[in-house]
Amino acid sequence: MSAQLLQTTSLQKNRKIFDKDVSTGAEQLLLYRLSELEGKKIAVVANHTSLIDGVHLVDTLLSRGIQIEKVFAPEHGFRGTADAGATISSGVDKETGLKVISLYGKNKKPTPAQLKEIDVVLFDIQDVGVRYYTYISTMHYVMEACAENEIECWILDRPNPNGFYVDGPILEKEFQSFVGIHPIPLVHGLTVGELAKMIVGEEWMSTESTLNLAVIPCEGYEHDDLFQLEVKPSPNLPNMTSIYLYPSLGLFEGTPISVGRGTDFPFQVLGHPQFRRGYFEFVPTSREGARNPKLRGMNCKGFDLRAMNGEFATEFKGIYLKWMLIFYGDWKKNQTKPYFNPNGFFDLLTGTDQLRLDIEANKSETEIKATWSKELSSYLKMRRKYLLYDDFGNAKN
Repeated sequence: MSAQLLQTTSLQKNRKIFDKDVSTGAEQLLLYRLSELEGKKIAVVANHTSLIDGVHLVDTLLSRGIQIEKVFAPEHGFRGTADAGATISSGVDKETGLKVISLYGKNKKPTPAQLKEIDVVLFDIQDVGVRYYTYISTMHYVMEACAENEIECWILDRPNPNGFYVDGPILEKEFQSFVGIHPIPLVHGLTVGELAKMIVGEEWMSTESTLNLAVIPCEGYEHDDLFQLEVKPSPNLPNMTSIYLYPSLGLFEGTPISVGRGTDFPFQVLGHPQFRRGYFEFVPTSREGARNPKLRGMNCKGFDLRAMNGEFATEFKGIYLKWMLIFYGDWKKNQTKPYFNPNGFFDLLTGTDQLRLDIEANKSETEIKATWSKELSSYLKMRRKYLLYDDFGNAKN
């Protein structure tokens, strides 16, 4: 699969621009292991990113005579058009006639009845390498269900577009939720296959049953590659700029500030009607993937980050807190309402309350990031055990 850029980005000259072919785990499955699925009853966990040369994995497997019984759909649904956090209904896929079972909402984990007579579950979803991107939470629950029901679980690996660095606080157990299950950094530097190996190896599943796990790796991928996606991974990550900005801008979901949901440039702008330092204006409206966006119909003032084209992420290689500190400082001077959502969602996103407390204490970005360094060092050592691909310019071992 040749990597195609969703939207042209300007990357700094001293980093390797991705210009080579990578074969995904799904493609490797077809080449080397497809015969192992013949005669077995298969369930697929997939969405609109589960493509092989532009053809959906489900369609490809059916055309090869593989017996697919049902499809499990994550957040945003099987076709990937639902709003973030929206209830996903189960039903029937119109194109294939297959039963589609939602794994979002109340039913986050496949039940024994839903897995009855299934021999193998295939997981093939494009991730973006950020802990609060919930596809990896879905994978976790699928792995648990497979272990408990003695079903094989195959992870069809895909490159991580934010896999060229690791940053952020490690999730603390008391802040575990669907937007953060694993004690890993906010930007974890793993593919879904590597994370699956880590989940098993570190015994993070809440079951004593043993999982029969197979990871079908990519071919030609290295973590230092700036892998650029062919298909937007979810409705509000429409291009590589948004994907590079997502680790830093996603934190604003726990504040009153809009990240541009309901515009043509989600996760590429920041704004609020009462912000006093902005030079850019936008108005969120209802649209597919953002039916009721934050600050809908209101004129937001803030920053247009599209001109950065992800350069800060690829050069700085880290979460960027400057914008959070600017908006917080302006809010505290001019507003009486709380800046951080009272429901605690900001702490769930960050996986700790320490970041919020540090921001409220007016600490600098350097001071805040220093609090992560020791835990990140320990994580990086642990992470090496599960790498499938060369890492940051070095061999994986």
